[in-house]
Amino acid sequence: MSVLITGASGGLGTAVSKAFQESGATVIGIARSWTEPVSFLALSVDLTTAEGCDAMVEQALAHGPIEALVHILGGFGGGQPIAETSDKTWDGMMNLNLRAAFCAMRAVLKPMVAAKYGRIVAVGSRAAVEPMSNYAAYSVSKAALVALVKNVAVENKDLGITANVVLPSTIDTPLNRQAMPKSDFSRWVKPESIAKTLVWLASEAAGDVSAAVIPIYGRA
Repeated sequence: MSVLITGASGGLGTAVSKAFQESGATVIGIARSWTEPVSFLALSVDLTTAEGCDAMVEQALAHGPIEALVHILGGFGGGQPIAETSDKTWDGMMNLNLRAAFCAMRAVLKPMVAAKYGRIVAVGSRAAVEPMSNYAAYSVSKAALVALVKNVAVENKDLGITANVVLPSTIDTPLNRQAMPKSDFSRWVKPESIAKTLVWLASEAAGDVSAAVIPIYGRA
């Protein structure tokens, strides 16, 4: 299996890329930039633009068919009530958490539809279904991501293409530990746990699962 993994250089992306490699998949990792060497094909792409996503697919297809897209790219921002939320915060969350997903999925769907096969899996957030006070832009962007995935699923259900989304709670990454040093890390979700679910959803065996919204909350 050949899989595109967006956000592959981050804390979760690193674990997911490793899990797919261990499963025997050919991994093509996507990030805006790379600071450390990796053992898979790494592409530097701006996924918040249609041009960047089209370039991602074009470069990936040069190495063979794209059988799966695992969309991890996303960001967290906010901290103000809606009445005080700036356009910059709102637009930033929509671009990073929704527009990038739309552009990436639209780009990969073209070859997947032609091949009549594909797996699309996105990483959302618990905030998509349990909104967080003072983080409306983040919560709404993640809720919209869920709606996007469901639409991809229903539009392509007869074409051998599935689309699913997982909703983690707080993920145990170095960045989150640094941001919340007083938290009980043992209650957070391990990246490896999320990775195992993503590997299965991207597999041929998961062909009967589509439009699923899967919580991965751990004990958080």
